[in-house]
Amino acid sequence: MKLRIGIVGIAFVLCIGLRDLRFVVVILAAALIIILAVDFYEKIKLKKQIDELISYITKVQDFASLPEIQRISEGSIGILQSEIYKVITILREQYASEHNQKKYMSDMMSDISHQFKTPLTAISLMNELLMSEAVSDEQRVEYAGKIDTQINKMTWLIKNLLTLSQLEAGVLEMKEETANLYEMISDLSESILIMADVAEVEYICSIPEEIEIKVDVHWFKEALSNIIKNCIEHTNAGGFVKVSARQNNLCTTISIEDNGNGIAQEHLPHIFERFYKAGNGSYDSVGIGLAMARQIIRVHDGTVEVESEVGKGTKFLINLYQNTIL
Repeated sequence: MKLRIGIVGIAFVLCIGLRDLRFVVVILAAALIIILAVDFYEKIKLKKQIDELISYITKVQDFASLPEIQRISEGSIGILQSEIYKVITILREQYASEHNQKKYMSDMMSDISHQFKTPLTAISLMNELLMSEAVSDEQRVEYAGKIDTQINKMTWLIKNLLTLSQLEAGVLEMKEETANLYEMISDLSESILIMADVAEVEYICSIPEEIEIKVDVHWFKEALSNIIKNCIEHTNAGGFVKVSARQNNLCTTISIEDNGNGIAQEHLPHIFERFYKAGNGSYDSVGIGLAMARQIIRVHDGTVEVESEVGKGTKFLINLYQNTIL
């Protein structure tokens, strides 16, 4: 519009100083042609911009990934183009989130089905044996005890799966408090020492008494306990499991290491996955302890890394950032 007004204004100024009518007609005709050319160019430009928007929306429908807009136009079309991109981006994010949630639930149900299949089969078989008249009273007591063991196992599994799901969804409330790391590890050591004694593994605790951290004591102890017990389970008799810690201005680092069987390199990227069992995993292991430990540590703004070599041992490094009290 401004360009058209400018052309008309220039033509008017030129016509004022002219006395020859022919020149006035020529100038007005030229102005009209220029205005028509501008209108034609703007219509072509507008059509091109609309075609680009239609093409972009078509690509969004056809491709799984969100294509980038090649260029942002000016004016109202540019604003429309930008808003369409924003809306599509939001819709894509919502779709991806819902897709991930559905996949998570599908994987979770598949994992639960797989984990419950064995104990349910065992319970069903022993229940049939209990109903048999040929079974003695001692065998009935034995089968009843085995059924109770399997039920307890499933109860434990359900409880831990619910906890892990809450951790992964970020809905499990943590009660942060200042805690002394030495005292926290000492409380854990009572039960861990029994496990280490049974496995004939030396348990070494080397924690400076002055280290304090801000954590949910209950859940953080759960994470530490899971990792320490995992190390004991994979250490042969005569070996050791050592827990140590250090603190600086950046973070608090807790080290849990053993000289046990070690983990093959191909298994290392997966050991924190739910229900994953490495090649040297024990028969009774479910594969949920390390997954829960990692989620708990993540909730505390921390990371957990693992270094391992087959036949030489494994080392877990827990780093708690923005959690240092000096």
